[in-house]
Amino acid sequence: MSAFEEYEQEQRFRDAWEAVTIERSVPYSLFTFGESELPYYLVLSPKQAGQPVSVRQGLVKITRPLIITPDNIQPEFENFFEEDDEVDDSVARYLLARTASFSHLRLNNRSLARKVSSDSVEETVDRLNRQLDNDDEDRVAILTAPAGLAGIAVMRYASERVMQSARDNITELRERGFLP
Repeated sequence: MSAFEEYEQEQRFRDAWEAVTIERSVPYSLFTFGESELPYYLVLSPKQAGQPVSVRQGLVKITRPLIITPDNIQPEFENFFEEDDEVDDSVARYLLARTASFSHLRLNNRSLARKVSSDSVEETVDRLNRQLDNDDEDRVAILTAPAGLAGIAVMRYASERVMQSARDNITELRERGFLP
């Protein structure tokens, strides 16, 4: 692969990353030890005008090993990308694997339910926000993305939660005496 092809692939990834929006995030840090769960709704705009909006409910489980060994030092990403996704997952895996916040993490995405909506993306997001507010639910995120970018949307959400939690996790490790 030439340097130009690598640049094009990286640029497609950046464009896809920027096309995703986290409409409703959660304010909580991930657990420093053990497993954290990130439930979400993903609202996908249709490929063509007039088609219904797709809504997916899912859950990302992020597991940190209790003991770090050479076997679990590399991050693992499971079930993020589908065959019809528009972006090659190898670029995402490459970039995230080189971020210190991700070393030794195992991220597993599970799709729980899929629905279609005749509403627009904005109306669907508003309805989901109202539903979550009525349920006093503050641990469920809402993501939006163009069709074909579902994997990128979920990966972006999970990666931002990991990076935002890193500072709190390091503070907890220091408080417990694991770091100077």
